[in-house]
Amino acid sequence: MTTVVPTSEEDPALSVVRFTAEMSWAEAGPEVAEPQVSRLCIEAQERMIGGRWLDLVDLMLTSADLVFSKASDKDLECIFTIISNLVKKPESGDQVRQMAELISSKVTQQPNDKPLLRLKILFNLYNLLADPYSRFLVYKKALNLAISGKATEHVLSSFKKLDNILKEWDLGVEDQRELFLTVSNIMKEHKGYTKESFKFLTRYLATFSGDDAHTMTEAKEAAVNTITEFVKVPDMYQCDLLDIPAVAQLEKDAKYALVYQLLKIFLTQRVDAYLDFQAANSTLLKSYGLVHEDCIAKMRLMSLVDLGSSESGRIPYSVIKDVLRIEDNEVEPWVVKAITAKLIDCKIDQMNQVVIVSHSIERVYGPNQWKGLRTKLETWRGNIANLISTIQANKVVEDGSQAMQGLMIR
Repeated sequence: MTTVVPTSEEDPALSVVRFTAEMSWAEAGPEVAEPQVSRLCIEAQERMIGGRWLDLVDLMLTSADLVFSKASDKDLECIFTIISNLVKKPESGDQVRQMAELISSKVTQQPNDKPLLRLKILFNLYNLLADPYSRFLVYKKALNLAISGKATEHVLSSFKKLDNILKEWDLGVEDQRELFLTVSNIMKEHKGYTKESFKFLTRYLATFSGDDAHTMTEAKEAAVNTITEFVKVPDMYQCDLLDIPAVAQLEKDAKYALVYQLLKIFLTQRVDAYLDFQAANSTLLKSYGLVHEDCIAKMRLMSLVDLGSSESGRIPYSVIKDVLRIEDNEVEPWVVKAITAKLIDCKIDQMNQVVIVSHSIERVYGPNQWKGLRTKLETWRGNIANLISTIQANKVVEDGSQAMQGLMIR
């Protein structure tokens, strides 16, 4: 099979039309094939002369399925590079968008056949486009192709730049919602991306406003999944789900109120509250795939965090034992676990049986936490101002003393 490379003055687009037409009619014999190839080339020339670029792309994609089955990967890449380059021709943004939609739809028709090559073609098309929304449409097609073609590992790297690209795309709420949920589902499939998946799921929920009751109802299942995901993940100890309307609506929901209560326990309460909940709702926990042993282990660490932030900084072993519902000899191991997980910074005073906490994370970061941070910053600013004043006062005294010594010497 010959690779499509323009070696004459013939337009590359016309070369592609001739190449694909000859491939399509090859089995019909020269008498039938040649007139058909000539007809298609004439049609292509007419559309090029008339500036009918969308119609030209439509003509070139007519035999795309056959081309994918017969052409080599190198030929396919070359063919679609030439087709994709036609998006630079129209001056109309709408026509460019239609062309991008047409090309990407054709490329994604059979996602299980050469999915990696199809992804490469789509990303090449993406890079040729100047219109931000057209780029988004092609990117969305690429994600759906990766999912259907079981090639999602090849789009993971693109998520690292997504926040910057989102500013360029300037998407509406519906498009953001669809994108965040798709990205979250892709990441969830891959080990090591659990936290990133959770973040995008949270961003998905944050797109729902309490003003629209219909869309809020649509978000309930996703809100429940997000809560259970947070509880399940063993090394996730912070989230702002309580402040999101799509999650908060569950508090008064007849079906999901208990799930919201569970989230509230993990973010604002301690082990005793969880144990009471578990005793009354063990069947519910199992129905969501939550394992009691895992839940109480996480709850103990989160309760230790709460102790570190709410006590005076000195936590007696006896308090830790009572709050975490553990034995005396388990206190230090649990404190070490919290230090290892970077939940608290502290010193263990074995002699006095006390843990001295210098810093602990916040399970939630709401208005109270911002207020506390503001107070700390104001205190810090005051301390710095006092220190500067003291240094300046000492400098004045020192300069005065040196001046007096100079006078005495004279």
